[in-house]
Amino acid sequence: MQEQKIAFYKGPAGGWGALNSVKNTLLHHDIAVKGAKTLLSANQPDGFDCPGCAWPDRNHASTFEFCENGVKAVAAEATARRAGPELFARYSVRELAEHSDFWLEDQGRLTHPMVYDPASDHYLPIAWDDAFALIARHLNALPSPDQAVFYTSGRASNEAAFLYQLFVREYGTNNFPDCSNMCHEPSGTAMREQIGVGKGTVTLADFEEADAIFIFGQNPGTNHPRMLGELREAHKRGVRIVSFNPLRERGLERFADPQDKLEMATLGSTPISTHYFQLRVGGDLAALRGMLKHVLEQEADRGGVLDHGFIAAHTTGFEALAQSLHEEDWALLAQESGLSEAQMRAAADVYLGADKVIACWGMGITQHAHSVATIQMILNLLLLRGHIGRPGAGPCPVRGHSNVQGDRSMGIWEKPPAALLDRLQEVYGFAPPRAHGMDTVEAIASMRDGQAQVFFALGGNFAAATPDTYETWKGLQRCALTVQVTTKLNRSHVVHGREALLLPCLGRTEIDLQNGQPQGVTVEDSMSMVHLSMGMNPPASAHLLSEPAIVARLAHATLGARSRVDWLALAADYALIRDEIAKVFPDFADFNQRVAVPGGFRLRNTASERIWATASGKASFHAHAVPVATPTHRARARLHDQRVFTLLTTRSHDQYNTTIYGMDDRYRGVFGQRRVVFIHADDIRDLGLADGDWVNIRTVWDDGQQRCVEGFKLVAYDIPRGNLAAYYPETNPLVPLSAVAAHAGTPTSKSIPVVLEPGQAPQ
Repeated sequence: MQEQKIAFYKGPAGGWGALNSVKNTLLHHDIAVKGAKTLLSANQPDGFDCPGCAWPDRNHASTFEFCENGVKAVAAEATARRAGPELFARYSVRELAEHSDFWLEDQGRLTHPMVYDPASDHYLPIAWDDAFALIARHLNALPSPDQAVFYTSGRASNEAAFLYQLFVREYGTNNFPDCSNMCHEPSGTAMREQIGVGKGTVTLADFEEADAIFIFGQNPGTNHPRMLGELREAHKRGVRIVSFNPLRERGLERFADPQDKLEMATLGSTPISTHYFQLRVGGDLAALRGMLKHVLEQEADRGGVLDHGFIAAHTTGFEALAQSLHEEDWALLAQESGLSEAQMRAAADVYLGADKVIACWGMGITQHAHSVATIQMILNLLLLRGHIGRPGAGPCPVRGHSNVQGDRSMGIWEKPPAALLDRLQEVYGFAPPRAHGMDTVEAIASMRDGQAQVFFALGGNFAAATPDTYETWKGLQRCALTVQVTTKLNRSHVVHGREALLLPCLGRTEIDLQNGQPQGVTVEDSMSMVHLSMGMNPPASAHLLSEPAIVARLAHATLGARSRVDWLALAADYALIRDEIAKVFPDFADFNQRVAVPGGFRLRNTASERIWATASGKASFHAHAVPVATPTHRARARLHDQRVFTLLTTRSHDQYNTTIYGMDDRYRGVFGQRRVVFIHADDIRDLGLADGDWVNIRTVWDDGQQRCVEGFKLVAYDIPRGNLAAYYPETNPLVPLSAVAAHAGTPTSKSIPVVLEPGQAPQ
């Protein structure tokens, strides 16, 4: 068993630690040679797109970019391990459920479609045609199509996502909960209202021209390691990099590029952040208002600070914002942000000293009750000096899964625009449903309450990724049928409906042959670049189907003669799917020709052209007050005799979303364990406890429901007082289903009010 220890990590992000981790990962999966060869095809014109994060490639057409977590994602998919019928014959589902999330996925690639047998509590092999017939029977027996839920993972390709939304809408519902609902939904909501487009406006070329880069609520060292290469080069050019994060994160401090021979040979590293502000959890909105207030004060004092021409020609709402900032109280801003007035002014001075500013943010911003308002404050900052729609500047929401942005571009959205539905009706001759569907949280509630009866997941790990874990599990278990399209075993496969199917699919790294011809799929990265992905490894099993083939065959089985779409023909040639995409989405005109160019093409972004697709035809300023009645405020008002903390859930360095690659968090000094809670040393002392003591964590909420996780080790860490951090999915049971972002519905997993109680080590 791996040694459990807490040991401060002194090295930089990347470096020899990353190389050693890569070596160990390939050895663990028994693919030392195969893995190395596979990695040489990652992000290449004739290779596959990395199945990890959505950060774009510096030069998709030529160079290989090293990324530790990308290697882990590729190795997990290309593993030599197999989870075939023998595994399911050996273990009942009850026995599988007793194992950890890491153990489940570590069994290897699924090899056969499997059906749950309630009599034996085992999964048994099933023929593909029988599996599709079972699903079709359930779907066609429902009194309403709205009793079915169709979840989508951000790893699904454009081709699979397009077929999926087309099938489900022809079936008759817009129930498309997806991983966007749990991460960057507030980004799209805020930006569409403010600048008319829900995507970032910058490209990698803009990072070469920026004078200042502001990073809010993001840990690129773990979540987007390739971003560190851009930040490293920017720092070397003298760009000021300003980070706002409650925790000290090594990837925001310094980085050693494993591809830099001199840096590796000399054990050197490059600083990343020139300014690092450790604000309180959720304090970003107050900090941004402080920066904005300073900027307007400087305009009043000396003039020439704002871009008045841009504001007059391209925006509305400036006067209301200016008035609200004039009336703002510095003491309140300091109290709620956790930063001093001097710190907020210093951050604003960096902004004022730059001609070209990029603002990046991650889920540390989006998973709060006031996330939409915070993002609009970031955009306010950019708009004040015209930092949108010109080179070297703009908003940059950094998304997670490799094609989460592409899925939304393909129509995976529970609130589809009328123009999309009109076009589907025009092209395909059926009347798509017009009523909005359910997002992730709404779908959980519907299943829990016995309304939704069929749950179909195109990838992902819904049972582990979602909030209020036990409520989610109740919902899944109350379904008549749950179906999981997947590559590996995970928690969602042991938390199932009365009937259940596991449908194993090809991975991104594998050769996809249809009618003897190799097929490529396309993905869209976080900066709207669309490119091809071609697998290069033989499939893990002869019994696997591709995601497009699974969707097409299910549609064929379910809709039958009432559909005008030739589903099987589309599944046989993905170029035909791309032709269909081009018919529906104008931005994908000449799709096959444009994506054949090495590196692909970039989708149009009207905001980057200063064309504002808003109701007013202009970008807009929004004046949001500092929230003073957050869940933590309310909890502290109720519990006068207990210390209420604000908990943020986070990833370890050895995981990506719910996929656990190992038990270490190297950069934070945690080894061989995951049930830890990071806390300021003074808070430990005030609780009368000691570093290393065991505690239980209990949510303070106003619905009368008890939410508690037990057996977490206190780890003294550099984090503001009153704040805690712990890993998910272990702490997802603490996130109430009703704790969602205003106007976006995203679970507020980064700001949960909790108390700590004495506990015991897990047995």
